[in-house]
Amino acid sequence: MPGAAVPARKTAADSPWRQAARRLRKNKLALFGLAFLVFMILFCFLGPYLSPYANGKVDVARINKPPSTLHWLGTDNLGRDVLTRLMQAGRISLTVGVASVVLSVAVGSVLGALAGFYRGIVDQVIMRFADVLLTIPGLPLLIIMGAVMSEWKVPSDYRIYIVMLMLSFLGWPGLARLVRSELLVLREQAYMQAAEALGLRDRRKMFRHLLPNTVPTLIVVATLHVAGAIISESTLSFLGLGVVPPTPSWGNMLDAANSLIDFQKRPWVWIPPGVAILTTVIAINLLGDALRDALDPRLKGR
Repeated sequence: MPGAAVPARKTAADSPWRQAARRLRKNKLALFGLAFLVFMILFCFLGPYLSPYANGKVDVARINKPPSTLHWLGTDNLGRDVLTRLMQAGRISLTVGVASVVLSVAVGSVLGALAGFYRGIVDQVIMRFADVLLTIPGLPLLIIMGAVMSEWKVPSDYRIYIVMLMLSFLGWPGLARLVRSELLVLREQAYMQAAEALGLRDRRKMFRHLLPNTVPTLIVVATLHVAGAIISESTLSFLGLGVVPPTPSWGNMLDAANSLIDFQKRPWVWIPPGVAILTTVIAINLLGDALRDALDPRLKGR
């Protein structure tokens, strides 16, 4: 009909992800947190390649030297450059935190999807197992497992992977319950009733239609869990039950503060890893909070 109004075509700019990106760009704290995390990743993963002290060679003549033009953050009790050790330690701590959360998300999302989709006996078995794990206090269990590794004299290189597995083992139950609750709501939506009428396979319904709709929630939760995983790994390493020397991590670098002399006279040994943990966790939390606000559909009109 001439003169009839033509409805506006929905463009890619109107997609939920574009709207979330616009809301995220308006959050200055989130941008600061993201920029700091990018800096830390470059600092930890590329920095050691630019350092002349990356080999970690012991230098007896430079033991416990204060910061200077040669060693910007001084040297430790073996004459190693603290700045280089800080970079290498950050590589380990960040890798353990991210890898453990990725594994937790993979296991938790699949098991949560199975529980929420099939319900019945499948739901009961998976959720009761998750409930049992949730009743176990995390830190004491990690300390016990770390003590077992020390007793069995597990090599330092293998400890990194065991710590990742332990953290992911403790992290997946909460994610599974979250995904299950999301699927219980999503499977009642109209598009899922249409998928049921079309006779789609269960695998296609779960992995093509249901799980993708939980991605925004999983992104937010996983981001915040990375901070918790970094703190847990640092705690274990500080207690000598996680990653142990000569492999550096921020936690076992802090272990230098267990001596009163080092604590009072050599602050350059333990303050840098403490500041690195503090600032990284704050940046992750800032970004996680901003992602939660940006991806929340109830904030669409803001």
